[in-house]
Amino acid sequence: MSRLLKWDQVGERIYETGVDRGVLYIPNVSGVYDEGVAWNGLVAVSESPSGAEANPQYADNIKYLNLVSAEEFGATIEAFTYPDEFAVFDGSVEAQPGLLIGQQHRGTFGLSYRTQVGNDVAGTDFGYKLHLIYGAMAAPTEKAYGTINESPEALTFSWELTTTAVEVPNLRPTAAVVIDSTKVDAAALTALEEILYGTEASVEPVVEEVAPRLPLPAELITLFDPT
Repeated sequence: MSRLLKWDQVGERIYETGVDRGVLYIPNVSGVYDEGVAWNGLVAVSESPSGAEANPQYADNIKYLNLVSAEEFGATIEAFTYPDEFAVFDGSVEAQPGLLIGQQHRGTFGLSYRTQVGNDVAGTDFGYKLHLIYGAMAAPTEKAYGTINESPEALTFSWELTTTAVEVPNLRPTAAVVIDSTKVDAAALTALEEILYGTEASVEPVVEEVAPRLPLPAELITLFDPT
């Protein structure tokens, strides 16, 4: 095998673009994300991790070691609209049908979305990545309402998310998981998408209806275990 490095070979010009298939997951009292709702009108998800900053320690007149602060996952969601079920996570409670009371308790939720992976041969049909977020909490953000004029624009909503990590077997806790369709087993990926998006009941072949849910990292590791 040649050790000579080569750049930009055919099929190796990889890029990532787009965002779609947003799903809001609502946890039950046990913290299991067992209810999923489609999120229409998703415009952008900007991931913004923080922390993991070096804190140098000195001894004997030299840098002795670097202590690294904990890393936290954050993100910003931008969308034209949001599911009705998201209102409670945005600090609103429906006191009567259509009557929303703001500045209420904000709970935590889960989220998934998909980005396209492309290359110079297949374009955006090359593959995709599934992004899973756990323990998210939305902070209140500005909503700018403007007059309709000769250049009307639809209002977009945005929320800044902070997260609380969940347990991962034999690894550090995390609030974010990414699954790359170009690298994982196709059958396991199909099984995961049936979990994330749910399945419809059918007679031939017999398939039971399954509600969408967000599996925790421990289940994902087992699902993609090749052994």
